[in-house]
Amino acid sequence: MARRFYLEGRSKTEIAEEFGISRFKVARMLETALHNGLIRLEVRLPAELDAERSDALRTQYGLRHCVVFTSTEQDPGGAVLATRRLGAVAAGLLTEIVTETDVLGLVWGPEIEALGRELTVLARCRVVQLCGVTPLRPVDHGAVEAVRRAASIARGPVYPIHAPLLLPDGATAQMLRRQPGIAEAVNQFPHVTKAIVTVGAWEPGLSTIYDALGDNEREQYRCRGTCAEVVGQLLDPDGQPVAPELSERIIAISFAELRRVPDVILLADGEERAAATSAALKTGLFNGIVTNTNVAEYLLR
Repeated sequence: MARRFYLEGRSKTEIAEEFGISRFKVARMLETALHNGLIRLEVRLPAELDAERSDALRTQYGLRHCVVFTSTEQDPGGAVLATRRLGAVAAGLLTEIVTETDVLGLVWGPEIEALGRELTVLARCRVVQLCGVTPLRPVDHGAVEAVRRAASIARGPVYPIHAPLLLPDGATAQMLRRQPGIAEAVNQFPHVTKAIVTVGAWEPGLSTIYDALGDNEREQYRCRGTCAEVVGQLLDPDGQPVAPELSERIIAISFAELRRVPDVILLADGEERAAATSAALKTGLFNGIVTNTNVAEYLLR
């Protein structure tokens, strides 16, 4: 009964039906087991949240979901800790808002890997990977495993994408999109109801597209005004796409498909991504954000 309730997320009514007893007896037995030490609960304090900035950011940008947590980038290892906190806060938000009628979409990124490690409870739902992984690692097992972990916790079907985000040309990308495993995931894009998306800045190590291109292409796109990347699309500071030709070379959910998703939540941490986060919000794609105080202060200014 303890496994069913605490690890598998079954309701007391479901457990009562399985064991042939009343749900009140299930509740009493779980309470007794907790009292006697058979069950031990660990309460992990969440990252410190900033309610004032959360409310201000939600109001200023007209967001439905907005969670700001305290920055720790000045501490030793602060950037890594901030990503872990981002994952923990995002996991908590998903636990609250995902229902059994949802199809959850996750992009690739270290923030998603952090989220996957922090997820412990999720409503039963389908989980879809929304884009390929960095071209520098053709099959990033960490990224795919983050999606698989979320699906295992949700006890629902999983649709991973074992392919790079950026391909050498449009023909190769089109061929890969037709491959059975990848096509299954891509065909789920129109059904996604909640999407978790990250943002990259146009600097080394902050964008998968940036890192995959040569110096000449990077500078070419910088001259066009690129400052951000969202699911492989490059944006200028006003949130306008600046490289539509790259769309043919990427395997990812499109902006048009994202606009049809009821809830699209942006994950953004690190002051170096603040300007990119601003550009991403200006696209109008997002109605939610999880970020830290440094980014929130920049956005509020």
